[in-house]
Amino acid sequence: MDDTTEGITAGTVPGTVADRDPAPRVVPLLPEQPAAAAVPGVPGGIGTVITARTRAVFEPVGRSVAAARSYVRDTLRGWAPEQVVDDAVVLTSELVTNAVVHAGTAAEVVCLRSPASVRVEVVDRHPERVVPARALTASDVDPDSEGGRGLMLCQALAASWGVEYAADRKCIWFRLDLPEQLPGTHSAGPRVEDALLPAVTAPVRVAVAQVDADCRVQRWNDDAAELSGRPAKEVIGLPFAELVAWPQTPGTGLGLVEALELSRWEGGYGLHTAGGPVIPVHAAHLRFRDDSGAPFTLCLMVQEVDRAVLTGVHRGGRPGAPAALGEAGAGTPEAVSEDLRDLGDAFSDLVATQTPEDLDGLLQRTVERARDVLDADAAFLLLATDDETELELRASTGLPPSPSRPTRIHAEPGIGRHGSARLPAVHDDLAAVPGSLPLLAGTGMRAAVTVPLKVEGRLTGTLGIASSTVGRWRNEDAMRLQYAAERVALAVESARLTDLERMRRGSLFFLVEASDLLAGTLDRDQTLALMAQMAVPTLAQWCALYTIGEHGEPALSFVLHEDEDRIDGIRALLRRIAPPEPLADPGARMWPEPAAAAREAAERLAAGAGQADPDGAPGTPAAAELAAARATAESVGGETAVVPLVARNRVIGMLVLGNPVGRRFRRELLELAEDLSRRAALGLDNARLYSERTAISQSLQRSLLPPELPTVPGVDAEVIYRAAGEGNEVGGDFYDLFRISEDRWGFAIGDVCGTGPEAAAVTGLARHALRLLSREGLSAPDVLTRLNSAILDQGPRSRFLTLLYGELLPQPDGGAELRLVCAGHPLPLRLRPDGTVEPAATPQPLLGVMDDLVLEEEVVRLDPGDVLLCVTDGVTERREGSRMLGDDGLAEVLSTAVGLTAGAVAGRVLRAVEDFAPDAPSDDMAILTLRLDT
Repeated sequence: MDDTTEGITAGTVPGTVADRDPAPRVVPLLPEQPAAAAVPGVPGGIGTVITARTRAVFEPVGRSVAAARSYVRDTLRGWAPEQVVDDAVVLTSELVTNAVVHAGTAAEVVCLRSPASVRVEVVDRHPERVVPARALTASDVDPDSEGGRGLMLCQALAASWGVEYAADRKCIWFRLDLPEQLPGTHSAGPRVEDALLPAVTAPVRVAVAQVDADCRVQRWNDDAAELSGRPAKEVIGLPFAELVAWPQTPGTGLGLVEALELSRWEGGYGLHTAGGPVIPVHAAHLRFRDDSGAPFTLCLMVQEVDRAVLTGVHRGGRPGAPAALGEAGAGTPEAVSEDLRDLGDAFSDLVATQTPEDLDGLLQRTVERARDVLDADAAFLLLATDDETELELRASTGLPPSPSRPTRIHAEPGIGRHGSARLPAVHDDLAAVPGSLPLLAGTGMRAAVTVPLKVEGRLTGTLGIASSTVGRWRNEDAMRLQYAAERVALAVESARLTDLERMRRGSLFFLVEASDLLAGTLDRDQTLALMAQMAVPTLAQWCALYTIGEHGEPALSFVLHEDEDRIDGIRALLRRIAPPEPLADPGARMWPEPAAAAREAAERLAAGAGQADPDGAPGTPAAAELAAARATAESVGGETAVVPLVARNRVIGMLVLGNPVGRRFRRELLELAEDLSRRAALGLDNARLYSERTAISQSLQRSLLPPELPTVPGVDAEVIYRAAGEGNEVGGDFYDLFRISEDRWGFAIGDVCGTGPEAAAVTGLARHALRLLSREGLSAPDVLTRLNSAILDQGPRSRFLTLLYGELLPQPDGGAELRLVCAGHPLPLRLRPDGTVEPAATPQPLLGVMDDLVLEEEVVRLDPGDVLLCVTDGVTERREGSRMLGDDGLAEVLSTAVGLTAGAVAGRVLRAVEDFAPDAPSDDMAILTLRLDT
């Protein structure tokens, strides 16, 4: 039975692992070649002629990785199809990351194109790393590590790759072959019945001669000795040209030596016999190489009358189709052959018009054609999964959708199976053998036929037809379906492998992009949104994200659907039902509760609406609610999978993926979801840790800032504060405005050496010390002298401090008296109503440097309408190249603020500082403005 039903054979698919170099080869770095020159001798070289070349250099900074990806993608899009571009981008990303991030050197990326391939080179200045002398394996790389995958990816994706060293640089290159543009995939010739088989003489003798690279005979089998009359001991070592008469094909310029050097050749010539006459033979030459790498040619020869024996050797298949398909009395051989030809023609159209990219279309047309041609009620087709251990339902017609019906079965026999899936089977009554075809459970089908799809002896799928009538099918029907399966098996397998390869490339590119996106944010909510957007629609039609709270309870955090109008309905449904249990078990698991709950809710509303309004008037609230419930039930009615989010050995959440009614998950998509979940979980946990630490840091920093500004009678006060550094709210600059006594107010603005948390610690000390000391009744110089001692007492942690401290005493006439000490700080500026700007103090020594500090108090009177502007050096030292805003520039800005409120004056100064240079300010900045009411 196995010989009768064996499928079409095929050779190795170009570009698979068998065609790739197992390990890189190290050679000296070649000098640069001109753009249109040949590159001979390079391992895995690009070819004989370089038709295009581009190069770019990227600095050793993090953003260079993304820039290199964009450069390679933009370059290769004009050279190669999308799948080759995706592979090149993935490999370039890994290699440039190694150069600019890990090695810390600039990276030069060179793209080369030939008619048959593209080559990308990444050159860095880190030549001391050695390349492994053997092929890399998965065990060489830590699966949890983010590094070390560049060479593994090269080995997995590239047709060839290698490492080249020079004295001062290292070049890692990879080559990707361009796919051949084939018009379509066609199956091999069909088998025919015995009556139509070609006739040959009996016994058939196939002479086999092995000819070495010098065209001398190495082997001569018994049939060759019988056919020529010359035993092996007389022939071995002789030139093959002495044994044959060449040519027998007039008009050809091909000589015998050239024919022996071709990889494959078929034709006719003469064979000299021992008695002298030449007999015509039909020969097939096949070129091979032995264990040492030396080439040789295998010559198969038969008499010309027996040429049918060798015809088709180069086509990889054998002539013929199932012989004797009918049972006794089914018809003459001519009738059977005609029936098979019609059946074959019906399926040949599918193969002839099929493109390798349209797997789903081919499968659907195949089942529809099988149902129509064999007059079945239903048809279905299962394909082998990536590891070929299971068969998965990929196409069907005439079968109602059922979320509870299994879509995968084991490829080998087991419980609930009808036996080996490698053999045709006729199921007379499915009810008599429960579970024999679980895919047809609950469909009303009673009889079925299943036949294997096989390529090169491997089971690649199962094609089946079904009927609601018991005993509908006979053995003849199984053989006819088997013949149809053989006509499409190779095309289906080619499309399946193409689909798997495309998915693999897409998965790698998807995961690289996902890693980049997740690494680009530390915001928890944005991370959740990115996870959902990556999952929909690539992995599922809708998704939900649950996060685990402090007490271990899952909380619904995000919901997304392809159709935004259905998000609210799914969110409401998920909030009504219990969340999935947060299990740490790896892998995806099915979660049927959403589909069941949505279906039950829709049925309940439909029953209630029918009783309340039998006519079901549209437009009513009840009708709208029912329509929404049905839409939700349709959206979640397919398979729903739960993938745990595990980071640092803790379940921190769950990714829920869902499909609509009738749609199930492919195994490859679930595996991709698991890969995404691992990256997303780490990104989500990093965002959580960052958010927690940021909240703590900001809370502590806010405690160092003064509370809201108090209201000073007759004085309009405003403060603008900017701390340098991402996430910093407090830096080395500080300010304060506080009440000292009933009629006296203190204010201060200062600058601690440095920025960040260390400087902020000194600002906290200074601000609180000023408040305490000023309320002790001390003068302004004494307050700063005590503060100077407190700073010096900090020892190695002390930092010098510039400070403007003043006490404001409002006067009955609306003016105010100021008592100031400017200890090394930028001088305060006074703006009069007439636009005059002048300093309000003189410079004195800064704090935190000397023990015996001598300071003097200065008294200034402010009139109604006067403005006092106090700033830190982050304002006056604002730079653009060699230009600096300075005291004069600040005075000029202040002179334009006559008549403005304190807040408007501070805002104008801030805008002037920001507009002075295009870059963001790099220093802390504080602006304190006091304006006396007129």
